[in-house]
Amino acid sequence: MADGPRYQRIADLLREEIRAGKWKPGDRLPSHNELADQMQVSITTARNAIQLLVAENLVYTATSRGTIVRSQEVLESVVTNHIRPDRPRAVNDIFVEIARAAGREPSKQFSARMEPASPEVAHWLGVQRDSWVVSRTVMQYLDNEPWSWEVSFYPRDLAEATGIDHPYDIPEGTTRRLAERGFPETAHRDTVVARPATSEEAAVLGVGPGTILLDHLRIGANHERITRVTRHRSTAARNRLAYELGDDTGTDIIRKTLGAPPPPANSHSFESSLLPGSP
Repeated sequence: MADGPRYQRIADLLREEIRAGKWKPGDRLPSHNELADQMQVSITTARNAIQLLVAENLVYTATSRGTIVRSQEVLESVVTNHIRPDRPRAVNDIFVEIARAAGREPSKQFSARMEPASPEVAHWLGVQRDSWVVSRTVMQYLDNEPWSWEVSFYPRDLAEATGIDHPYDIPEGTTRRLAERGFPETAHRDTVVARPATSEEAAVLGVGPGTILLDHLRIGANHERITRVTRHRSTAARNRLAYELGDDTGTDIIRKTLGAPPPPANSHSFESSLLPGSP
């Protein structure tokens, strides 16, 4: 190993082994104890070496599985797919559809609660501050790797009217649920910001503090009101967001030219359902 602090030299060695393919995405690296024994160093030195690789987003730590090598694949999400008027009925939400189309195995952890609207959420939803809203949180995984953190907020009366207030996941997605219960969303405003992760976000997503995230905020509405706001956070280096707007023929030409995958089976492109002037 090259000169330098011992933890740095161990991290250098493991990094080169990962890049050379000795350790593949999903593989478990030696534990801190195993690494310390192999390298004849203290557990603290072994832990510091692993933390360097975590900060570089080459590995992540899972409580039950140890230190796992991250996938370096970039996942493209066509974020307009889920609002296609002709999107086929299915039992899966858009995250599952995108993941399986990319050959990845998706999974989720879900929670829901009633809470008072913060000033920020109240502003987004157009409700009174501290009025009750339903918060639905989904932690999304690809091949067991933490991938994205999504939190959605709904006005209480709308959530109760559509069953979104119940504390369980909705496999087909809340966009379909709203439409099925008579509240189809007809417009969306999306804002995407790339910024460093906070300490909380880094802990949730299993990345190093300061890792650049894509912070994607979507506000949905129908002809009468704001229906929900969703905040989706993911690692910028591993995710790419795409929008498809326009008619079927033009969109198909773009896909064929770029070699992009088609939308889910039996679905087509859509004429933009965004209101004039909406981004």
